[in-house]
Amino acid sequence: MSVRFGKRALGRLLAVAGCIAVSVGFPPIASATHEADHRFMVEGYVCGAGGAGLSNAEVLVKDTRISYGQVVKTDGDGYYKAMFHLHNDNLGDPLLVEALGEQKKLKIEFDPKDLESDRKVRVDFGSGCSRANSPPWMWWGGGAVLLAAGGAIGLRLLSSSGGKAKGKGRLQGKKKG
Repeated sequence: MSVRFGKRALGRLLAVAGCIAVSVGFPPIASATHEADHRFMVEGYVCGAGGAGLSNAEVLVKDTRISYGQVVKTDGDGYYKAMFHLHNDNLGDPLLVEALGEQKKLKIEFDPKDLESDRKVRVDFGSGCSRANSPPWMWWGGGAVLLAAGGAIGLRLLSSSGGKAKGKGRLQGKKKG
């Protein structure tokens, strides 16, 4: 017993398979569980000699006023991200960020009236990190968007070519009068 798929069924099957692959293969972009006005993100890169990102480097991020901190590790590109649950009264708190034995002291700054925008600061360590690096999820997300757009265009082409073939068959049986 063999099963045959038409062009449309095959196209739909490929589209569904592509969507599943994209949804399973990529991490969620927004992983914070708090509203934008309750989270503060510290992100950046830890780089070694020549500006290459260091993987698996530990980064300490700490709000020293409330004695809350966390240690995060960098990914394969040297990128790290630490998320805090903060409120408006944390504005101006001293922030300590440490990596590779180097400490950077900042103040937590954001607009307390802005309840929509992400509250974040970028802190890089090492030489050559000042270049404009994009987090890896941006590259993966861009690829996913291109893959989805290509799939949609492919489906559109498959469905439009099937309709034209059917229409030609009907016209051939009619006589011009």
